[in-house]
Amino acid sequence: MISYLTLDPHARVSCEVVAAGELFVITGEITTSVTVDISKVVRDTLKEIGYNKISYLDPDACSILISVNEQSPDIAKGVDKALEMKDGLIGGSLNIGAGDQGIVFGFACNETPEYMPLPISLAHKLAQRLDKVRLDKDIPYIGPDGETQVTIEYDNGVPLRIDTVIVSIQHMVDVDLRELREDIWHHVIVPTLPENLLDERTKYLLNPTGRFVLGGPVADKGLKGRKIIVDTYGGAAHHGGGAFSGKDATKVDRSELSPYNWCKFSGRTG
Repeated sequence: MISYLTLDPHARVSCEVVAAGELFVITGEITTSVTVDISKVVRDTLKEIGYNKISYLDPDACSILISVNEQSPDIAKGVDKALEMKDGLIGGSLNIGAGDQGIVFGFACNETPEYMPLPISLAHKLAQRLDKVRLDKDIPYIGPDGETQVTIEYDNGVPLRIDTVIVSIQHMVDVDLRELREDIWHHVIVPTLPENLLDERTKYLLNPTGRFVLGGPVADKGLKGRKIIVDTYGGAAHHGGGAFSGKDATKVDRSELSPYNWCKFSGRTG
């Protein structure tokens, strides 16, 4: 999606990605005036993430299937010009209709500089830190796949303490588990989590299953948007429909702020 919209800001994009083993399927509807080498984008993205022969997924050897058509002209008819403009109710630049229906609600909060709930903010920072120490080779034996979760205890809506921290990261086959946990502690946990929210009761679950060698599509198939319940931090309504990513801004769930729930206590990313 980004590759198209960077070259053509007026492109209509609704793209799905399926990953299973060494097979990647790109499908959807894209209407644009530019040409993008989708296969190259897929391979370059895999390399940027950190996949290589060592991580059991070779970007240059994987199979890529592409089935992309133009957006339905019936849908485009409702998107290119808003109903209100057709009826003469509005004018000026507000002339784009919505390409999909959806229910979007939520609000920003002042718990963090990002205006995000603290649990998901800390979970994201742990994930970003994992990526940094892997690329900087501070922990050279970890892979690109991983998960983080932070559970926070609140008191009358105010973060009181971090109750549980979970970090799981892919690693090479011959890595000693104790060494891995020590490295995660020193290079990831300590530099990231606020010390004033940690206490003697905080629980740290670092690679709790003990082994995480196979990761990514080799270990678990993936479909873009399978975890929208995570993307919305728990959600305050029943979920349905597609994901936020892979769309241009005429899709309501892409153009609006991603909804999140005001009372979710556990932030997770992975």
